[in-house]
Amino acid sequence: MTSLETRALFQHYDDIRDAGLTTPAGIRRFDDIRYGGDPHWQVLDVYRPADAAGKLPVIVSFHGGAWVYGNKERYQYYCMELALHGFAVVNYTYRLAPEFRFPAPLEDTNLVFAWVLAHAEEYGFDTGAVFGIGDSAGANGMALYACILTNPDYASHFAFQPPAGLRLRALALNHGLYSREMPLESYADFLPDGALDEIDVMQHLTPQFPPCFVMTSNEDFLQHEPEKLLPRLKSLGVPYEYRFCGDAAHPLGHVFHCNIRTEDAKRINDEECAYFHSLR
Repeated sequence: MTSLETRALFQHYDDIRDAGLTTPAGIRRFDDIRYGGDPHWQVLDVYRPADAAGKLPVIVSFHGGAWVYGNKERYQYYCMELALHGFAVVNYTYRLAPEFRFPAPLEDTNLVFAWVLAHAEEYGFDTGAVFGIGDSAGANGMALYACILTNPDYASHFAFQPPAGLRLRALALNHGLYSREMPLESYADFLPDGALDEIDVMQHLTPQFPPCFVMTSNEDFLQHEPEKLLPRLKSLGVPYEYRFCGDAAHPLGHVFHCNIRTEDAKRINDEECAYFHSLR
């Protein structure tokens, strides 16, 4: 499919998934905050539990969508569900292909983390407890950004500098792509020629990579990616937890955890949030 066809298809199913959902009574939200110069692409929301006072641990969510689809509106209900577990959650829109190519999403992610550090007092962020979460292409992107923070050789490939003092305490990587084994045409609108190695997480891991909660499921088309990632993390001494969800009698598909109406999503999101709290 073309990028525009992919957008239309994904939007159709997300419209069905999220129909009728509203902001939970227990959430205080701050919407449409600009974190960069582009008022369309570089905007974010912040969600906090309404009854929480003081600084909270922070989750920054890198949404999925095959590098061509998605925005903060599509992830607002999922991110508010995470916030109800006692987090300030930053849910951002970033520049997509084909309008923008790699490394635009990583450049925007860097701006988001800089914004988090700069606005910690205003929004009650505990900058000593910052976590990253992503699914599908977003898991790839969040893992790559963690590589930039922990691998100086990889960081030297990019023109931007990470904000001083930023440390990711842990990541949750859901249904992600970590190798370069997808067909080349999958990246046609996103990657400049010859840049495939740049999004191969496996090539850029170091022992300093953050602890990870890695999740996939039995009907995920990327379900074999953790089989490559986890042995590499183990060999480097990077702590991780792994969940393989679903079975033949109870199939669970790609990014099932974003459908917050389901008990399966609730269960795995609870586990990931508990994992983050355990590392504070």
